[in-house]
Amino acid sequence: MTAELVRGQNHTLPQTRLEIRVSAGTPVVAGATLGDEQGTVHGIEWIAHPGSPQLPGLEVSKQAAAQHRLAVDLDALPASVHRVTVLLALPMGVGGPVRFGAVAAPFVAVTGLEGTEIATFTLTGLDSESAVAALELYRRQGAWKVRAVGQGYAGGLAAMLADQGVSGAQELARSVHEAVARGVARSVAPPPPRTPEGDRVRHAGTASGQQPPATPPAAPIGDPAPAATPLPGPAQPRPAGDAVPAAGSATSGPINYAHPRRQSAAPPPPPPTAPPAEPGRPAQPVAGDATGWSMEERLYNQVWGMFEDLARTTAAYRSAVDFAESRMDQELDRALSDPRNRIGGAGDRAREEARTKRDQLTDRAREALDRDLAQLAAESAVVEPALPAAYAGWDNPVWHAYRVPMEIPMALRIGDLHLPESADLRIPLLVRLPLERGIWVDSGRTASEAAALTGPDQLRRLAMENAVAHAARLLAVYPADEFSVHVIDPAGSAAAALAPLVDSGVLAAPPAAGAGGVASVLAHLTRRVDLVQMAIRAGAADALPPDLDTAEQLLIVNDFPHGFDDRAVTQLRYLADEGPSVGVHLLMVADREDASAYGPVLDPLWRSLLRITPVADDHLADPWVGHAWTYEPLRTPPGSRVLQNVLAQVATARRGGRP
Repeated sequence: MTAELVRGQNHTLPQTRLEIRVSAGTPVVAGATLGDEQGTVHGIEWIAHPGSPQLPGLEVSKQAAAQHRLAVDLDALPASVHRVTVLLALPMGVGGPVRFGAVAAPFVAVTGLEGTEIATFTLTGLDSESAVAALELYRRQGAWKVRAVGQGYAGGLAAMLADQGVSGAQELARSVHEAVARGVARSVAPPPPRTPEGDRVRHAGTASGQQPPATPPAAPIGDPAPAATPLPGPAQPRPAGDAVPAAGSATSGPINYAHPRRQSAAPPPPPPTAPPAEPGRPAQPVAGDATGWSMEERLYNQVWGMFEDLARTTAAYRSAVDFAESRMDQELDRALSDPRNRIGGAGDRAREEARTKRDQLTDRAREALDRDLAQLAAESAVVEPALPAAYAGWDNPVWHAYRVPMEIPMALRIGDLHLPESADLRIPLLVRLPLERGIWVDSGRTASEAAALTGPDQLRRLAMENAVAHAARLLAVYPADEFSVHVIDPAGSAAAALAPLVDSGVLAAPPAAGAGGVASVLAHLTRRVDLVQMAIRAGAADALPPDLDTAEQLLIVNDFPHGFDDRAVTQLRYLADEGPSVGVHLLMVADREDASAYGPVLDPLWRSLLRITPVADDHLADPWVGHAWTYEPLRTPPGSRVLQNVLAQVATARRGGRP
């Protein structure tokens, strides 16, 4: 199954002889660097580029092209190489585009030699950057993995190489562009846009080996990481079919929902159902106003677009406020640098004028933010009621008409996100299915105001209830008998929270208690991971034992590390690292302080899990725009039995429809 990565996500590579395929809407330069354990490139002999396209275990294209195939043999790399970074850059001095924001988002796929896709990544969110580190193949504990990077550089190829420790980066970048310019006559022209009657956009259900479209699909939401810039420059001319600047740009006017990260080449967006807007008024938002071949895919892409719009417009506002403060400080420094102006009327007037200019700039920035937030709130008001069950909150009426699905949805909602400037505007936090990393519900005390007002025992209870709700959602969105849930509750302290799962009969077995129960469940799931991995490596998936449950598995762990010995801890770490790739997932409810006796040995475990909280907390960092998103857990309405009713339907479906 192909892994569709978002920035920061990784995926295990099942083989060492690979191809890296690049598809872009314009000719780009493709290259790669070899780095040590720290990612440092020790010289130009560690760089493959058009002027020097071959290195041991690595070969890149000799010219700029819209399509590239890079050959990689990880076993042939020198032993000192621990990282291979794939680089893309726009050729300079040949009259083409000079920033990635003016072209279609590049699409990168890691494939086997036979063409089977292993992992893909769409580099959305680029703007003024002319070079980007796309992917990273890295060695970890003797195994190779791929990570989606997507780090852009406005300073171009020279800045990117310098960031990797290359001496003489400026001269090397110049020689690369000169080599490309000499062969520009041989560069491949971008392919024409594909029509809806041609190849369709590849999504999770597409067969392996299909070629990517000319304009790749929008990137999925995983851990939120949009590559938005704080203050985009003025609008630049864009090719036909490209979109106008998104919210937060320097140009005036409301948000245009067909922004660059909402794919508009193929397939086309559905026709709007709302009447056309009057001149001078913003267009009315429409649910599903994004690209996709189904309403589910359109809504998924629309939620992603709303997230990026909110990130960009808030980043623009914060940058404008910072600029206003900085400008005031500079004007005061200039005005008061003369000692004669520090006292008396002249100094007071200088201070007042500087503060007035600061307030004017801040007020204009706030007006633009409020206008954009109003547009996003209007869009949210029409999108939220239209969401399918997998994307909807527990209070959405769609759950009252719930039926066990026949196929797996694209994603699952695990909470909401908002920013301090727009506390009332909530964006659904969606994670792709099947899960590519486990989830950790942090039951410990945090620095948030909500956690400070909640006692330790209540936090633990809320954390376990939150985990049960997530498990119920996963059971509800999978077809019957395609998802199994196991529970480890060593001391039996979560009996009340687990009651909906136990009473409905949807658990694979009763919650495991005591050290013996912990060892039994971990041994069972570890065996499953080992057998499936061996079958995949041997190409003998049909040789699995008949008693092996091939459904996706979820392990809920409560009160970690109570009941765990050293062997059990090792098995848990193994499941966290290797389980997701073969359908075994972790949902941990734990306070990291309780496991502090293990020291740094558990650090990789915590880092491998997506951390969420049972109460509101601003712990989700967004390094691309510098935001700290506040996470809000999903809650069932007070007095509602929606959770029990959904689980009852799941249990009935598993019994073959018998009551």
